[in-house]
Amino acid sequence: MRITLADLQKHRRKVALLDIISLEGQRYMARLLISDQQLLLSDAKGQTCLFRSAWEIQDTLKDIDIERTDVVHASAYHEMVGMAPAEIEPMRISVQGQRS
Repeated sequence: MRITLADLQKHRRKVALLDIISLEGQRYMARLLISDQQLLLSDAKGQTCLFRSAWEIQDTLKDIDIERTDVVHASAYHEMVGMAPAEIEPMRISVQGQRS
């Protein structure tokens, strides 16, 4: 599911977890955990918002109440030539929260 910044600001919803998801190190997207529901930050047209850095996401969401923020990097090791496919958990890096 998706949520817009305007909806977040309008309803003042508390975010339990902000996952800043790294997309091959070039772009980042924001996945928010609100009331046990994962939501992608999207624009008014339903397109996923893409950011140039983790800092840009944090700056965009600076007025939103966020309990915890993690940067999430998917592992590329399972894609190496000659290796059997495997489920590998993404690397999570907890970053300082805006109200810590």
